[in-house]
Amino acid sequence: MTRAFVNWSGSLSFTPQRWVEPADEDEVRALVRQARETGTTVRPVGSGHSSSPLVRTDGILLGLDRLAGVISDDGRLATAWAGTKLKALGEGLYDAGLAMDNLGDVDYQSIAGATATGTHGTGLGFGNLSTQVTGVRLVTGTGDTLDVDAERNPHLLPAARLSLGALGVVTRITLDVQPRYELHRRSWCAHLDWTLDHLAELQHTNRNMDFYWYPRSDRTQIRVINRTDEANQRPLWPGTGQPDGEPRQSQVGPTHRTIPRNRELRFEEIEYMLPSEAFPACFAEVRRRIRERHRRVAGWRVLVRTIAPDDIWLSNAYGRPTTTIACLQNTSLPYEEYFRDMEAVFRHYGGRPHWGKRHWLRARELRPLYPRWDDFRAVRRRLDPDGVFLTPDLARLLEES
Repeated sequence: MTRAFVNWSGSLSFTPQRWVEPADEDEVRALVRQARETGTTVRPVGSGHSSSPLVRTDGILLGLDRLAGVISDDGRLATAWAGTKLKALGEGLYDAGLAMDNLGDVDYQSIAGATATGTHGTGLGFGNLSTQVTGVRLVTGTGDTLDVDAERNPHLLPAARLSLGALGVVTRITLDVQPRYELHRRSWCAHLDWTLDHLAELQHTNRNMDFYWYPRSDRTQIRVINRTDEANQRPLWPGTGQPDGEPRQSQVGPTHRTIPRNRELRFEEIEYMLPSEAFPACFAEVRRRIRERHRRVAGWRVLVRTIAPDDIWLSNAYGRPTTTIACLQNTSLPYEEYFRDMEAVFRHYGGRPHWGKRHWLRARELRPLYPRWDDFRAVRRRLDPDGVFLTPDLARLLEES
């Protein structure tokens, strides 16, 4: 089947030679072996939410939608097919009395796509979604099946948990889960100065906390989430006073229905992960430049979140507590000049770009940012010796000097 691919925001479109949706792992293996024999590239694709060209290929685009559903759980670990959308995964786990530890802002991504690109939520105690992965099954570039977990090939786990689809086609993912629980989500509006003055306290006294800054008004929307079984054990605004009035939003529910938001408005986004100690100076410069250079075109908002450090080789939070800054721009408005200016600021303060969002870095700029960069590349070359998954876009990210 041949048809055009268009991503969620509409900014990436291409027509692969073939677009296939295998029904099982045997079909995946056969497709990869065929591609290897004919010198054709294969790129796996989930829901197409990413703005980066990770899935672009003139070869075979391998959709995962038919590999969907929860396969098994034992109350501690749950295994799902790679194409399972986060919303369906949340419902499946909930029906089994389980839940993921944390989620990002949206739930229409596939679990494989979300973890392969380092999708994250917020909270000082929570890593990105890839940190919840305890095992994967891959179809490698030779068409062989490889299981990677704590017992089988454990040395590959730091590479396979977040791999950009460069090591093979992920067909199954095993996640660390916990008994289901309820969350209380609330949001308030406040001036940016108030929010920044109280930011550290808000981050440390809430399970999840982030804020949006609206540059044209200098107002923020502060969002906090706490477990309902912990909410009465600590004050919401300890020592800070409370921002304007009653919460503008209040919702109680299970994890997968409380954290993600439904977004009708399509947008482009650049997001960088910064060392948390660099955030105050970086944000001050972002604020200055937006107000002085980009206020006319910066039509929407800037999002600030936190991520706990991890040991995943290509994770944007590798080895350091991380604070993220994301600039969002409606797809109907220009963004490149604005985003490139923000990228210069983020890079100056040691930022690492989100793999699934807009950035202009290539391998020579990325390599110094990741201490285990060469280890990942060595694994990639071993599992895909003929470059079945290595498109020109991916080569520019990973291989070019």
